[in-house]
Amino acid sequence: MMKFYILLISCFFVNIAFAQAKLNVFDIGRNGTIDEAKELFKTNPQAFNTTNQDGFSPLILACYRGNNEVARFLIENGSDVNGTSNMGTALMAAVVKGNFEIAKLLLSKKADANIADANGTTALIYATMFKNYDIVSLLIKEKANPDFKDNRGNSATDYAILANDDKLIEILKTK
Repeated sequence: MMKFYILLISCFFVNIAFAQAKLNVFDIGRNGTIDEAKELFKTNPQAFNTTNQDGFSPLILACYRGNNEVARFLIENGSDVNGTSNMGTALMAAVVKGNFEIAKLLLSKKADANIADANGTTALIYATMFKNYDIVSLLIKEKANPDFKDNRGNSATDYAILANDDKLIEILKTK
């Protein structure tokens, strides 16, 4: 009987520890340190393969918050680079934040540049809207589709034309 109680108490504490890790994993993505990420990964390699109630993974949060060290660690250690939320993918987060380094790393790990968010917007459309020439060039080299239309019926090329931005138009034509 004593063994049963010990087992029961052990399971209780393991569940509490797992629940805390599950809650803290999103904070680590947002603004945690690389040491915190490594420590949690060491104790539970699957801890980062989850989403919060809004559908965000720790990787997407790290990319939105510019937490490059943690984002790099998650990318290098098997986080889903094509996981989506209502606000898009980790690649879209990096693009919206103008983070060329992380966008390039995500693409090198086979992030799909043509996934669209709930508005039909792709990473290339975001890069075009924000006039980030370097990221637009990177995405075009990685086969992003400049003719993909969002829910408004506009493509990256359309947005470049609407902005009357000859440099963007030229980059988008190099597909």
